[in-house]
Formats: sequence, C-alpha cells, structure tokens
Amino acid sequence: MTDPELDAWIDAGTALLGIPIQPEWRAAIRLHLTITFGHAGTVQAFKLPDETDPAPVFRA
Repeated sequence: MTDPELDAWIDAGTALLGIPIQPEWRAAIRLHLTITFGHAGTVQAFKLPDETDPAPVFRA
C-alpha cells in the first residue's frame, strides 16, 4: 500500500474508534500496518487442503 492509502486507513480507523493520534505517530502506525498486512499476506498465501480440520480448543 502507498503512504496515502495507509493514511486513509489510519484516518478512517482512528475516526471510527474515536482515538486521537499525534502527527508524529503516523510514521510508526504506517510501519505497523505495513508489517501487519505483510503477515496477513503470508497467512493468506498458505493453501490448506479441503480435508483440513480446525484444531481443538484447549482451556487451562
């Protein structure tokens, strides 16, 4: 994503949640989103076979 696209995400998300941000935080937020989107792409690229079952939930 480009910086203007990330800024649009930041503006929309912070407005929706009512979270004020300082202008000097924007670069760090952009970096975090870039890393997060990269991780999401890695997860989405991993194809699971149709017969894969979800793991059970363990509670302590």
